Amino acid sequence: MNATTITPTARTTETARYCVGLATAPEREHIAALRHEVYALELGQHTANPAGRLADALDAYNLNLVARIGGAVGGFVSLTPPGSPAYSIDKYFPRAQLPFTVDDGLWEVRLLTVPRSHRGSEIATLLMYAALRWVESHGGTRIVVIGRREIAGLYARVGLRPTGHSTRSGAVTYDLMVGDTAELRASAAEYHGLLDRLCERTDWRLAFPFHPPAPCFHGGAFFDAIGERFDHLERSRTILNADVLDAWFPPAPGVISSLNEHLPWLLRTSPPTSCDGLITEIAAARGVAPWNILPGGGSSDLIFRALRHWLTPDSQVLILDPTYGEYAHVLEKVIGCRVDRLTLTREQGYAVDLQCLEAALADRYDLVVLVNPNSPTGRHIPGRELERILARVPWTTRVWVDETYVEYAATASTVAPCGASAKHGLPISESIEGFAAASENVIVCKSMSKVYALSGARAAYLCGGRHQLEALRAITPPWVVSLPAQVAAVRALQDPGYYAARYAETHDLRRELAAGLATLGWDVLPGIANFLLCHLPSAGPDAAMVVQAARGEGVFVRNAASMSPRLGTHCVRIAVKSAADNARLLRTLSGI
Repeated sequence: MNATTITPTARTTETARYCVGLATAPEREHIAALRHEVYALELGQHTANPAGRLADALDAYNLNLVARIGGAVGGFVSLTPPGSPAYSIDKYFPRAQLPFTVDDGLWEVRLLTVPRSHRGSEIATLLMYAALRWVESHGGTRIVVIGRREIAGLYARVGLRPTGHSTRSGAVTYDLMVGDTAELRASAAEYHGLLDRLCERTDWRLAFPFHPPAPCFHGGAFFDAIGERFDHLERSRTILNADVLDAWFPPAPGVISSLNEHLPWLLRTSPPTSCDGLITEIAAARGVAPWNILPGGGSSDLIFRALRHWLTPDSQVLILDPTYGEYAHVLEKVIGCRVDRLTLTREQGYAVDLQCLEAALADRYDLVVLVNPNSPTGRHIPGRELERILARVPWTTRVWVDETYVEYAATASTVAPCGASAKHGLPISESIEGFAAASENVIVCKSMSKVYALSGARAAYLCGGRHQLEALRAITPPWVVSLPAQVAAVRALQDPGYYAARYAETHDLRRELAAGLATLGWDVLPGIANFLLCHLPSAGPDAAMVVQAARGEGVFVRNAASMSPRLGTHCVRIAVKSAADNARLLRTLSGI
């Protein structure tokens, strides 16, 4: 066994300790009593009353968030939404004197209250965070509080700023504080460890997630030059988008002619509901039955649809590291699974140690994700070797093999002796789709974006046993692939000879680009797909500097740091382009 290791996810075994949600009617009565206990009897802000409860006019339109422990209220916080008849601050400060604008983005957070029995716990932090999540998820841009002076430091630590205004109510002095939600979110990011632990321990019963959604970054910065509303599509002829892995070549001639001839009709016409023709064409091309194929609007559609259906936060998953970032994002950020990593090292050229992989697969994970060829490394496990290993995996472990770039892995000099590939004089396929179709637990995910030059069309599919796909088929929406995309995909599959020639050209272009990058002193990984992973000299500019400088020349490359911390700060990924574009790329990078 070499240095390749499994990196486990640090997870607490503590079950949910808190429950956060909106106050129920009985809890609102308890809140009134708690307010009397704290603000009248303890702090002397209000006069004690025989009823033993405190209320005010704002209660009619305030929201109360509660944190429960063992089913009982352990604390609460109130929120006054924009458009309410009044805020509590109106009792103390004329609006004309406020150092901020009162508009439809202003929320007041008030009455953060924790009884003595739970002070010193995490409840105050949890309630403040719940208030921030409520405000930002409802489009709020600013939060105002009047904080008791004794705990003003607590408010300051979470990002609220003193305004210089203060007031006194009974025996209590309050400071007026305000914060923009963007600044408060940035402050919250500094406490990510604490918030992650609270997320683990909390039964979150609000309509929005504990953590705000954050999309996985995929490159595509070149669209900044084109414009988010596509105002400058003509710039597509001059920018060099090597930060995404789109094909450098156009789709097959049959794709272009069909779209050009029939585009108005294709755009205004509903596609076949279940993609039956596309499924039939894929099945015939891959030598499997139609029921072994499930279509999708790009591989991301299939990843989100399948993994969220199969897995829960209690699921244990193994992925490679580094690998395609969408998987870690969906598994950890969207579903919240327990994710372990099979670490790949630079010393070993980021190759997957098959002995270590085989040992890991015996650990009965719920899901194992293998990208083969891997991105961003471009390294590939031969199909026969992978099938041998996967045949021994327990049936209780589902294995997802992403073969987005597998057509580039075919041996260009070896021709299949029989079947469809031989008819077209094509290289032997490295895909394990046939193996997956007959397997109990292996699923192959195939994007048609990169190898068929159809990234803008968004067509993909899963190949697996019929029993694996039935449940997913039930949750596949109708018309999941657009009509132009279905037509383009069918025409592409009907011209394998065209694409085989383009793959061979891509290998030549990649080798030439790698040689050019090596002359710059870069350490270029020997991948087999349509991209290269490169380590920059440690004494020179880091990846972020190189990316920014190249962008100024209309050349876009990818900083690989976001794909995995293991890649460090001096690593870039570059897509293979045409000979002319590769020459321009090298000129730009050599200048940097």
